[in-house]
Formats: sequence, C-alpha cells, structure tokens
Amino acid sequence: MAVMLGLGCDRDTSLATLQTAVDQALALASLDLSAVAGVATIDKKNDEAAILRLAADHGWPLHFYSAERLAQVPVPNPSETVRKYMGTPAVAEAAALLAANATMQALLLEKHKYRGADGKNATVSIASMRDD
Repeated sequence: MAVMLGLGCDRDTSLATLQTAVDQALALASLDLSAVAGVATIDKKNDEAAILRLAADHGWPLHFYSAERLAQVPVPNPSETVRKYMGTPAVAEAAALLAANATMQALLLEKHKYRGADGKNATVSIASMRDD
C-alpha cells in the first residue's frame, strides 16, 4: 500500500523532531518508510528547512497546497488555531488527502502530534493513495 504523508510543523522545527514525528506516525499505522510515496503540506511551508530536507533525504516528492485549497477538504479534526494562523482549518490531514487524491475514509492516521526536544511541534497525517 502506498501512502501520502501530510505534514505540519512550527516554524524552524528541527529535522530530528520532524523525522521522529514521521517515524512515530508510521509505527502507529503499522507502516514503514517504504510505504511513503510522497509528502504534502501548505504552500506557506515551501521554505521550511526540515520539510525540504526530510523529503530530499528520502527521495519523496513534495506537494504544496494553498490555504484556500486545503480549506475545501473535509477533515475529522479541524482546528481554529490552525485556521487563525494558516487560513485553513487543517494542514496535515487535508494535505495528505489532497496528495493521495482520496476522501476522508482514506485517512489511516488522522493527526499525530509530537513535541520535540527543540520545543517545536510537528503534526503528521497519513492517507492511503487511491488506486485508479
């Protein structure tokens, strides 16, 4: 099964924090790194070093979506805090679903939150890719 990871994180989150969040999320979904077909996030994170490095280190394609596009995706865990700062009620869940070309039923892991040793938060969602 191929999956897409939706990522969200605080500004200047370390690569170690993001990688740990991804590793934990995959373990929770009983998956490993080989299942990951790509990663996705909001376009406001297109210069976030940890996300760029994570994708490059693993050879994963990286997809960016606008807040407007992400806001159109129904998700199980909308957040007013995320809406306030990002202009959309969800980043990780919505980005994973858009990249996987899937609906909410494809979410294998809704929203795994992790706070790293750097004090930064990372969020990972996992969606299975639709087979067309």
